[in-house]
Amino acid sequence: MARHQPSRHERGPSQRALRVGELVRHALAELLSRGEVRDDVLENHPVTVPEVRMSPDLRLATAYVIPLGGKDVGLVLEALDRNKRFIKGEIARRINLRYAPEIRFRHDDTFEEASRIEALLHSEKVRRDLESDRKAEDDRNHG
Repeated sequence: MARHQPSRHERGPSQRALRVGELVRHALAELLSRGEVRDDVLENHPVTVPEVRMSPDLRLATAYVIPLGGKDVGLVLEALDRNKRFIKGEIARRINLRYAPEIRFRHDDTFEEASRIEALLHSEKVRRDLESDRKAEDDRNHG
């Protein structure tokens, strides 16, 4: 019987895409932390770059960003988009790639999602459900 070969997409990013994504992330984080992007919004909103994902051909970088305190996400994304050409040029100078990747910015909501799940897990309804499950399990084991 033939075994299913996972497609390139199913296997996830290549080692090279991961490595280049990390190089782009470092260069972008350095640019932003040093205030090299001249923009009032970015100068007043420190930005964290937790992840950059590269397309398989390394021509597109999706940078996930979080403004400090999670405030003014829309303003920060607009400011980053406004300065996209400058940022792309600076990243191209800092990392040695055949093509400077196009960069798109997205809000990273991973922390918010984790907090939401954490709050759900600690909610009264979930606690009640877990208690009733535990009680039913005990009844089965001791009954």
